[in-house]
Amino acid sequence: MKKSILLLAILSVSLINAQAYIGNGDNKFQVGANLQDNGTGLNLSYDFGIGENISIGISSTYLLGVDDALKNHVDDSLDANFDNRFDVRARFNANLGNVINIDENFDVYPGLSLGLKNFGGHLGARYFFTEGFGIFTELNVPFAKYKTGTLTAAETLHNQFTVNLGASFNL
Repeated sequence: MKKSILLLAILSVSLINAQAYIGNGDNKFQVGANLQDNGTGLNLSYDFGIGENISIGISSTYLLGVDDALKNHVDDSLDANFDNRFDVRARFNANLGNVINIDENFDVYPGLSLGLKNFGGHLGARYFFTEGFGIFTELNVPFAKYKTGTLTAAETLHNQFTVNLGASFNL
């Protein structure tokens, strides 16, 4: 009897159909590390599917570890308070997993974001191992900074190229 239950459990797990993006009504939550020059932090994001290949969402980053002296701003002391460490963005994604059709568990999503610090873009990818769990990575770049001219050391923290990586969950 125990062997039958074990065999049934193994077969049912092997038949799980995980999909990276299912379209309208899809819910994704991601938690991961934010890696960038002069700081590391925590990144949280949520995406909601509004069409076959379109999702909207929100992303937030908080920098936990910030270097005291910045390479590009040696004379400028870094006084990174909460406002400089925190950023939140509205985001728009074009989910292309079913278009490029590599694997139904894999999704590539270029997108745009509008945040407290800048207007930018991102290129992300996620792969789901099971129905509810996967991994993701995102590359983010600012296109237009809200403040023109020379930025202080603290203002450069969310106005640069960043990499996010971590876990992705279907809700």
